[in-house]
Amino acid sequence: MTKSFTGAAIMLLDQRGKLHIDDKITDTIPGSTEPYIPATAAYNIPNKSQITIRLLLEHRAGVFDVANSDIPSTESAPYAGQIYIDYVKASEPTHEFTCDELTGVVATYQLKYFAPDASQHYSDTGYGLLGKIIERVSGQRYDQFVRDNLLTPNGLTETTFPCCGDDRTIPAPYETGYGYNNGTLMDATVDNMSAHVAEGNVISTPRELATWIKALISGRAGLSTATVAKMTAVLTTESGGNYGLGVFHVSGLGYGHNGGHNGYMTAAFYDPTQEVAVVAFFSVLDWNDIIGEMLALYDTGRAAKNVLGYSTAEAD
Repeated sequence: MTKSFTGAAIMLLDQRGKLHIDDKITDTIPGSTEPYIPATAAYNIPNKSQITIRLLLEHRAGVFDVANSDIPSTESAPYAGQIYIDYVKASEPTHEFTCDELTGVVATYQLKYFAPDASQHYSDTGYGLLGKIIERVSGQRYDQFVRDNLLTPNGLTETTFPCCGDDRTIPAPYETGYGYNNGTLMDATVDNMSAHVAEGNVISTPRELATWIKALISGRAGLSTATVAKMTAVLTTESGGNYGLGVFHVSGLGYGHNGGHNGYMTAAFYDPTQEVAVVAFFSVLDWNDIIGEMLALYDTGRAAKNVLGYSTAEAD
């Protein structure tokens, strides 16, 4: 769900003329002499001069995802064959991850999925770069910019974005989260979210997620209807996805986003035709069948709409 906030933050800055989503990430920030991403070795990722902000939003930049993909076993790194974040947290649970560090791994080994705009591959690291851009353009930390420009104006008082390695708690009351793997159920409520800033670190409630996604998609969250139209102009991709700019479309549910983190899986979507928002979540993540669990979450949302008398049939 964090990506819907990140997408909205980027588009709000675009709407205000503070950035332009079709700029390359190596271009200069409007009114500044600084580029969107630092001109340092840590950000010397493959094809960076061809990557636009829009491509990052659409997951079409080809940015290697250190949160979900194993570092190739052919690399001469102690974490080769493993997910970098998991490798670090295994020995240092409260390690303070930074965007510099995560993209630095990508840059060091020149990892990529494909050339920019050649295909689509979901990338949390790509959205981490968007968070870095938000900070450099706005001059505020990611969570502060989102709080001041999206949370407070929309009355979202129970939504937070923990970003420190030792901030590993959830505000009470909360639902205990579990990870299920190979027949074993483990408590996964507590975690280090510093590795997931701008791509997966939101903590919220079902009511506030419903308020947020309804306000965003209906053009009442601070973004104009023209800006929202850009966000919801989803692309049908080679993999069958239909991603827009921080949101996507699911048949029978509408526009919104999902999210999976150890212990939790959530979906929040808004159907602008029937003016109804649906939020569904499971307090367990099944590592053996994440896709199947997500599809079950969608089915749960559609069933809830039907019980309440709403249609889940898509208009021609």
